[in-house]
Amino acid sequence: MNLSRVLEQVEVQAISGPPDPTVLGIAYDSRRVEEGYLFAALRGVKEDGNRFVPDALKRGARAILSAAAPPVPLSATWVKVADDRRALALAARNYYSRPDLRLPVTGVTGTNGKTTVVHLLESIFQAEGAKVCALGTLGYRVGRDELRAERTTPESVDLYRMLDRAVSDGCKRAVMEVSSHSLALDRVAGLQFTAAVFTNLTRDHLDFHRDMQHYLEAKSKLFLELPAGRPAVVNRDDPASAQLLALTRGRPVTYGFSPDADVRIQSFQPDRHGALLNLSAWGRPLKLRTHLFGRPNASNIAAATAAAMSLECSAAAVEAGVAGLEGVPGRLESVDLGQSFSVYVDYAHTDDALMNTLKTVLELGPRRLIAVFGCGGDRDRSKRPLMGAAVARLADLAVLTSDNPRSEDPLVILADVERGIREVTTESSRYRVEPDRREAIRLALAEAGDGDAVVIAGKGHETYQILRDRTIPFDDREVAREILRARLPADSSRGSH
Repeated sequence: MNLSRVLEQVEVQAISGPPDPTVLGIAYDSRRVEEGYLFAALRGVKEDGNRFVPDALKRGARAILSAAAPPVPLSATWVKVADDRRALALAARNYYSRPDLRLPVTGVTGTNGKTTVVHLLESIFQAEGAKVCALGTLGYRVGRDELRAERTTPESVDLYRMLDRAVSDGCKRAVMEVSSHSLALDRVAGLQFTAAVFTNLTRDHLDFHRDMQHYLEAKSKLFLELPAGRPAVVNRDDPASAQLLALTRGRPVTYGFSPDADVRIQSFQPDRHGALLNLSAWGRPLKLRTHLFGRPNASNIAAATAAAMSLECSAAAVEAGVAGLEGVPGRLESVDLGQSFSVYVDYAHTDDALMNTLKTVLELGPRRLIAVFGCGGDRDRSKRPLMGAAVARLADLAVLTSDNPRSEDPLVILADVERGIREVTTESSRYRVEPDRREAIRLALAEAGDGDAVVIAGKGHETYQILRDRTIPFDDREVAREILRARLPADSSRGSH
């Protein structure tokens, strides 16, 4: 494809060097450049991609896209743009022949629930008979391939390549998590979503967005750029929804517990196997059986139902899709080896998510609730005491430990969290501090008795732990299983529950 076609709709300030070369690929990592490629020299937080232009040229780059002025002398075509990330996304969309015009894409944004809503929609679309491309935190499922997710929303070049591959593999629908980072960094720029879904807005990622207003503005971009008339599906129970509907050209669709919602949650009856959910969808009664439980999942199911039916999925497909989803990895995932108490692993890593997770487990009526949790390093420090306070209010025993400390001292992180705990309780019997996560899980499971519930929160599906100088294998689910197996002989006579 000629460079001029790749640059259609891209705001170009100047082009220097050989005119309109043929582009054989696009890369934003110089190590992935091949002969004939366009290299996007992105300015990042830690690195400036312009430093790697010489390496890209050595590898055969035919054109450079950059916000910087071209060097002299120049051996390739230099495309100077004002916004390098947005330009890259639009160029990638062109290079891959605008796959979003050939494949309906539903985008899901919000602080909590994105992953679950994507899994629910994938299941509903499959029940409808469609082959589905699903992209999100737990992985990228594209046609026959399943790829590890390096980030919730892929970088623009990778995203458009995956969507193009999905079309080639016969996918009829795509559904994806759209993170606030991806919106702020223009990873989805140009993408014409078929529908947009908003779950909720609670405190998170303020290390990146600075404050809640900037965080909301990032989320808003999905709705601001939604084409006119397409479903703008929002949570009627969340105050931020009003702002999203005020700015979008999309067709308003609401869901929630509110009596004014288009898809209204009339009742939610949890049990040990999930829940029975009664909805009113535009006045039509809908009874859904789900393996998911907890009030937050009632909202997630309503969101998926509202989006699917707005896209003309049948009620039968919604019922089958919701019932067919066995669970979502790392989202209140049960670890059951026949022990006499419940163990759940969950991804909750904000105060609001922790409160919702613990309240959900409390609805099941455990004798005692024990919570293992921590906070990630190099992230918003202001949420740490809030998380500590949330757990101290709801759990009978809080076991404070390391999450992914990254470059920070784990003990400093723990001290930040402990401040919040001590605002609620100073009783030493109510909380323990154990920096070693494996030992913290061991401690919690050793404390658990008949009828108790243990929640191990923060990492969910993750299979690693990020330390200052290395990343080590660590899966909360596997660690819990190892520890439970060691004590099974003592528990085996009590039977499974």
